[in-house]
Amino acid sequence: MEMYTLDTAMIRLKEIAEELENGDHDLEMAMKLYEEGVRIISFCNKALSGAKQKITEISQYEEEDLENE
Repeated sequence: MEMYTLDTAMIRLKEIAEELENGDHDLEMAMKLYEEGVRIISFCNKALSGAKQKITEISQYEEEDLENE
C-alpha cells in the first residue's frame, strides 16, 4: 500500500468515491477501487485512534502538572 498522510488518504478516498459513483469501470476495476477504499478507511481509523490516544495522554500529563502545582 502506498504511504499516506491522513490528508492524502482522505483526498484519495474522495477520488475513489467519485470514480465509483461515475460507474465508468467494469466490475473488476470497481472491486479493486472498493478494496483500496477499505484499506484507506482502515488506515484513517488507525491514524485517528492514534491521535486520540496521544491527545488523551497529553491531557493526562497536563492534569498531573496542574495537580502538582
